[in-house]
Amino acid sequence: MYKNLAAVIAAACCFLSFPLAAQKTPLKVGFVYVAPITEAGWVRQHEEGRRAVQEALADKVKTTYVESVAEGPDAERVIRELAQDGHKLIFTPSFGYMEPTLKVARDFPDVRFESITGYKTASNVAAANARYYEGRYLAGIAAGRMTRSNLAGYVAGFPIPEVLQGINAFTLGMRSVNPKAQVKVIFLGTWFDPPKERDAAMTLFNQQVDVVAFHTASTAIMSAAQERGKLAIAYHSDMRKFAPQAQLLAVTHHWGEYYTRRTQALLEGKWETGTTWGGVRQGMIRVGHYGPRVPKAVQDEVAVRQKEIASGKLHPFTGPIVDNTGKTVLAKGAVMTDSQILAMNYLVSGVQGKLGK
Repeated sequence: MYKNLAAVIAAACCFLSFPLAAQKTPLKVGFVYVAPITEAGWVRQHEEGRRAVQEALADKVKTTYVESVAEGPDAERVIRELAQDGHKLIFTPSFGYMEPTLKVARDFPDVRFESITGYKTASNVAAANARYYEGRYLAGIAAGRMTRSNLAGYVAGFPIPEVLQGINAFTLGMRSVNPKAQVKVIFLGTWFDPPKERDAAMTLFNQQVDVVAFHTASTAIMSAAQERGKLAIAYHSDMRKFAPQAQLLAVTHHWGEYYTRRTQALLEGKWETGTTWGGVRQGMIRVGHYGPRVPKAVQDEVAVRQKEIASGKLHPFTGPIVDNTGKTVLAKGAVMTDSQILAMNYLVSGVQGKLGK
């Protein structure tokens, strides 16, 4: 009798849910990268995040990655293959991965997905992004102080809200200390194309631009600035190695804490869907790594403003804000809501450029 009872209890236990941390087999965690892993840039910062997960959780996890995965059908194929191969948590850090991630997630309800820079969620898909615009505003303050021509350039991939937030915040930051400042924008239609990025930077330098920012994934623009004796805002990573004299400062992204926390949650059986949008206050965005040409007074000014953003005293999108067609988009004294920021579809006054289709 007792022998049969023990068998029944053992069988019942098979249907109970235990935290994954109790399993002996490491949790397989996958990462999909839109460009190759280089020494600096968008993918490098996410690769640093993956390494942070592996270091923090050691033999509890086994992390893998696939690099240079184009957005669209290729992304869906790679994400699906990771799910089929037993990965129970998959991070997909690129805006164009959002729809492929959701599609695969419907077919693998027991797998958890993290859509990084996406905004759509599902029962097994969470979304996370960083408030890049906070760092852009701070970089704009430094650029406004350092420019001599009152002309800055901005090379961008696509005119999606995330990118427009950065362009607009950068411009507002510049004009907060230098009302004469103007920003020339070039959209490339790609996130990673070093020759194309370089050509865009050279075009801007030929138009009297003396400081350039960018929202692309390589170090090509930094190298172009170094070659031409101009200044550039490094993005994603510290890029002084590629532009030791040209780097004004760097707006850096930090994903390790978020990736580790989300992986630990799954190991403990506590993972839940939802959205995360962290910035300077949460340590996901930082500004620093100044180049040798930046006076201490400028560094100190930016440091003060960074603390004000972290405390909530300063909000980059505070009215009045007018777009570059003359239309008022935010009244004087008003602070833009998150929903308004996320739906941004215009360029502010001071930006020379038009939105592509």
